[in-house]
Amino acid sequence: SNWFAEKDFSELLKEDLMLRRYVRQRLQRAGVSQINIERQPKRVTVEVHTARPGIAIGRRGAEVDKIRDELKALTSKDVSLNIQEIKKPELDAQLVADNLARQLEQRVSFRRAMKKSVASSMRMGAEGIRIVCSGRIGGSEMGRRERSEPAGRVPLHTLRADIDYAMATAYTVSGTVGVKVWICHGEVMAEGEGTAQAV
Repeated sequence: SNWFAEKDFSELLKEDLMLRRYVRQRLQRAGVSQINIERQPKRVTVEVHTARPGIAIGRRGAEVDKIRDELKALTSKDVSLNIQEIKKPELDAQLVADNLARQLEQRVSFRRAMKKSVASSMRMGAEGIRIVCSGRIGGSEMGRRERSEPAGRVPLHTLRADIDYAMATAYTVSGTVGVKVWICHGEVMAEGEGTAQAV
């Protein structure tokens, strides 16, 4: 969210959470990664980043108009809804986590699903990826934690590393399974930091 409020902060925060929950539920099949909310005095701008913009927009923009009207009714404010396409969903941690959770719910072998996710992310240009699943994986009696095989580098202690992190929950027959995904996109360099200077 991107806004500032001197008063009614809690009310606006509750409204933000409600909007996010509603948009995620409404666009479940569209592969929503991120929802950004900006506020002006009498206007709310909701920006949705999705892997399948066609589902979100609908035929001739009918779906967008419908959702915009529903959000307007929820907030009693003028709502602007923007849909942004994610070009490479394999490099988005939230989409990878959601996809993996969905496969676990459909009883796909967790090792195969993890391996496939790692391979597709690395193929699309990720510098490294790490996946952790924890819970009653594969319907086991005891909860446990499984990690994907190391692929590339994911330096979690390096501040300049550009790491995308996300969580998702798979609701399986035997219980919930938590999915965590870290994707490294390389390092963010400050301006003029390209080469080390000899003193």
